[in-house]
Amino acid sequence: MIIEEYNNEWPEMFKNIESIVSEKLDGLVLRIEHVGSTSIPNLAAKPIIDIDVVIESMDDLPRVVKKLDELGYAHEGDLGIKNREAFARRDDKVPYSSDGNDKCEHHLYVCNKDSEELKRHILFRDILRKHPSLVSEYAKLKIELSEKFKNNRKAYTDGKSQFVTEVMRKYKEVL
Repeated sequence: MIIEEYNNEWPEMFKNIESIVSEKLDGLVLRIEHVGSTSIPNLAAKPIIDIDVVIESMDDLPRVVKKLDELGYAHEGDLGIKNREAFARRDDKVPYSSDGNDKCEHHLYVCNKDSEELKRHILFRDILRKHPSLVSEYAKLKIELSEKFKNNRKAYTDGKSQFVTEVMRKYKEVL
């Protein structure tokens, strides 16, 4: 598991994907959110962009799945998380666009606007954006965990859970 120093190009990488997906889903999407560690300035992260596509209702999901399929995404289902559907890239050019270029590695999820997972992603992102001291603390923890659990993604993720839960509990009222 590779944790890199913050890359100033991550926001642009997100915007490139957002633009392609937004155009394809015109009229079906409320907004597209850059979430996860790459969305937080100065935070070390795995170099994978996390994207939440927000739709009004899961009633719109069949049309969204069809359009994302045309961009090269394979629908994987909710993977056990209610109101959040995961999509895998078929190859490195996804989302397909007229430029035909490879796109950065990313995870794409479709959430309805009431998704608890979406709210959690945005809350944690916004707290860290507002509190740089937490960014430093979280980066240190992530680097330690990545070294300790090089080949165990679950242990790495579990190791971050207490920090995430505590930060959200402590800071959600002050946003």
